[in-house]
Amino acid sequence: MTTQILIAGFGGQGILFSGKLLAYKALSEGKELSWLPSYGPEMRGGTASCSVTISDEPVGSPIIDNPDVLIVMNLPSLDRYESTVKPGGAIFVDSSLVGRKVQRKDVEAFYIPATKIAQDIGASNLANIVLIGKVLKDSELSRGYLEEALKKVVSAKHPEMYDLNLKAIDAGYNYIEE
Repeated sequence: MTTQILIAGFGGQGILFSGKLLAYKALSEGKELSWLPSYGPEMRGGTASCSVTISDEPVGSPIIDNPDVLIVMNLPSLDRYESTVKPGGAIFVDSSLVGRKVQRKDVEAFYIPATKIAQDIGASNLANIVLIGKVLKDSELSRGYLEEALKKVVSAKHPEMYDLNLKAIDAGYNYIEE
């Protein structure tokens, strides 16, 4: 089984961190993977995306043309990547920041007010992690090995962020669309 995930938004939204978290989770599970970050020259405020392929087989290329899962944190990313998702795939949208709905009918769309949820739990900079929680709940990925992966990606200089990240994951995982 292979799952290709594309995460996209503005620099500073934790796009690359989200991809790294999924990559370490896959490593902990003994999966094959690729992690390919991409960001514009502006970094914060510029465009950022991260491609993650998780597979039972060796991954031939880190390039993802047609993701199974698309996670978007801004409108330009939805506009740019919506058409690339495989039919039958899933699109996860931060509905706090993206005002339009997914146009396609051949994909499943999830609308999560991730930025608002993150603010409500006192973790305003973790909307990306709220979305990851929802992805783990509603995709073929599982929540297994997540704590182990978090220990690898959360800086040792900020151990308090470990619990806050878990709280954000739980908030996304337990979110029920209205």
